[in-house]
Amino acid sequence: MITRSTLSLNVDDVTASSDFFTTHFGYTQQMAADGFASLSHEGAVDIVLLRRGVEVLPEGFRDQHAAGLIVAFTVDDLAAEHDRLRAAGVEITMPLREESWGERLFQVTDPNGVIVQLVEWANL
Repeated sequence: MITRSTLSLNVDDVTASSDFFTTHFGYTQQMAADGFASLSHEGAVDIVLLRRGVEVLPEGFRDQHAAGLIVAFTVDDLAAEHDRLRAAGVEITMPLREESWGERLFQVTDPNGVIVQLVEWANL
């Protein structure tokens, strides 16, 4: 039985991503070592950050970057989150928009290029 979910991301600067998620999204750093940080959030998936090249990764994956993926968080008040992040100086990298299927969203990007998308479902 699955009891928790964790997303593992390979990044160049573990501290920069850890600071981004703890400062702007309420994550708590549970463990950290050279090239590693484990972040936890009561209402979201946990995140493990690994420095690219670290030997714990299989040899063929050590130099890969967390690319082509989006970390998405569903929120209750998308406009408020947009305003909060903007006021905190976080660059909005995809402006607020609504898709035809009812998804309202915007995106920010962490210092390592990890795309974070905030989502709210519109009443159709």
